[in-house]
Amino acid sequence: MSDAIKHECGIAVIRLLKPLEYYKEKYGSAFYGVNKMYLMMEKQHNRGQDGAGFASIKLDVAPGERYISRVRSNQSQPIQDIFSQINGRISGTLKEHPEYENDVALQKKNIPYIGELFLGHVRYGTYGKNSIENVQPLLRQNNWKHRNLIVAGNFNMTNVNELFDNLIRLGQHPKEKADTITVMEKIGHFLDDAVAKLYKEIKHEGYNKMEASALIAERLNIAKILKKSAKNWDGGYAMAGLLGHGDAFVLRDPAGIRPAYFYHDDEVVVIASERPVIQTVFNVPFEEVREITPGHAVIVKASGSVVHKKILPKLERRACSFERIYFSRGSDAEIYRERKDLGRLLMPKVLDAIDHDTANTVFSYIPNTAETSFYGLVEAAQDELNKEKNRQILKERDHLTDERLTEILSRRLRTEKIAIKDAKLRTFITEDSSRDDLVAHVYDVTYGVIRPEDNLVIIDDSIVRGTTLKKSIIRMMDRLDPKSIVVVSSAPQIRYPDCYGIDMARLEDLVAFRAALELHRERGSYDIVDKIYRECKAQVDYPDKEVKNAVQQFYTAFTDEEISAKISEMLSSEDIRASVKIIFQSVENLHKACPENLGDWYFTGNYPTPGGNRVVNKAFINFYEGNKDRAY
Repeated sequence: MSDAIKHECGIAVIRLLKPLEYYKEKYGSAFYGVNKMYLMMEKQHNRGQDGAGFASIKLDVAPGERYISRVRSNQSQPIQDIFSQINGRISGTLKEHPEYENDVALQKKNIPYIGELFLGHVRYGTYGKNSIENVQPLLRQNNWKHRNLIVAGNFNMTNVNELFDNLIRLGQHPKEKADTITVMEKIGHFLDDAVAKLYKEIKHEGYNKMEASALIAERLNIAKILKKSAKNWDGGYAMAGLLGHGDAFVLRDPAGIRPAYFYHDDEVVVIASERPVIQTVFNVPFEEVREITPGHAVIVKASGSVVHKKILPKLERRACSFERIYFSRGSDAEIYRERKDLGRLLMPKVLDAIDHDTANTVFSYIPNTAETSFYGLVEAAQDELNKEKNRQILKERDHLTDERLTEILSRRLRTEKIAIKDAKLRTFITEDSSRDDLVAHVYDVTYGVIRPEDNLVIIDDSIVRGTTLKKSIIRMMDRLDPKSIVVVSSAPQIRYPDCYGIDMARLEDLVAFRAALELHRERGSYDIVDKIYRECKAQVDYPDKEVKNAVQQFYTAFTDEEISAKISEMLSSEDIRASVKIIFQSVENLHKACPENLGDWYFTGNYPTPGGNRVVNKAFINFYEGNKDRAY
């Protein structure tokens, strides 16, 4: 994605099912879980670079011994910072106490971070806040082991105000109106309630207070707590939690908006935001890594038992398609195939844009994450070229010479690495007065491969704001002096804000919205803006389930092609010599490429939860009133 947007977080959970001595004997270290967590977090670094956090729990420790450890960082390389701190503590303790080196029991008792249960989190700050207090996991502390709660997630709730008010009605006094705090306190409330009820029951059975503790841990019904806690959540989430006595869970939203996968054998239970992370770190095949069913939770009890249990009624599956287009690692077998299909399905539009002249066209991609879609596009272009060769051979077969046949068969597609990102410049660009000139140099280009008669086709993952295209990429491509520049987006036009974890909050930031706005001005239909505003305002006090997306009508007067043409015009300028055309994927082809991930609200406005409609209406109100606040 040439336009940088902040997006999703990543979670990782590991539960070791054997004694630590087992891992020492088999793998050479009792720090097996710590080492694996480092790898899992690094393999999901693509999901979050604003901060990272790690928490561990030791099982079956004596009273007075520390059993929970947590470390968080918001440094520029947060994962490295976390594990340098962890390794520093471990190596420092071993250096001070060499007698611990081969004694796993002493290591567990005296060295922090070693344990049987681990939670890792990599974070993108959706709200732009990056103080250490906003970095997960968050910890809710209590002297009762069962009431210690550690929470981290890949999520965003659309109804934080409602959830906050619910906590107040329960008698709580939350310290902050943030969805992470609100979610943790909601779970914590029902956890406290469940522990208190169990304690009362167990005392009634004749057990003393010390005996009650172990029985509470055994009987605590995590599924019931989650059902009560998540009853009114509206959003996309993969929510992970650890309890001080050793229970763990990951709950996925009922529409499957946010991804979550798990693997379970006799040694370990592993949960992560991405499947190839588990495959790579634990060397397990694709088919053994399961997806957490929407509305379900994987619950691991302190005893080691594992269940995959329904928590909430499943909604229509609307798993995020942006995961497939851009956010997830492309090493996943399904995602790799889907991204190639996204490129392949664009080929008919590309051929029309270049008048089927593949001989005088150079194909390339930008940024590197678009490379897989580029392969699909090129394969489709190669198929088209082969058909053209066959047509030419049939046309000339009666007088075809060997030399002419060789000439036809030797035709190849022209593919080049045209743009190379200069990452050093991105962090240097700060002063507004010189920003545009510096932005234009974020990418270096390859000279000497483009001829004046050439079309230059560049594929991108998606086009959000269009700022980098206008100020950098198109200008740099134009320096190569092509006849035309065709920018191809493997995603459809992004028309609506996201409210489930990706930082796209304002309508006016989206180039498709600005293009449609300009078309309304040109065609004398700008009064629709007032109409939509009135409809949005009228629904402000409606219950969520009654709110309709009033913004969809903003686009109905125009075809996709008309909006694309206006975007092409807006992202070009008078000093660009080449003709510029922007091509977008169709929603229909997006669904063909990603048939199991039909969450397309960014493109269609069809939000999977009622809160989405409220957010998009609020975004339009903010736009109309000139309010720069977020819509959620």
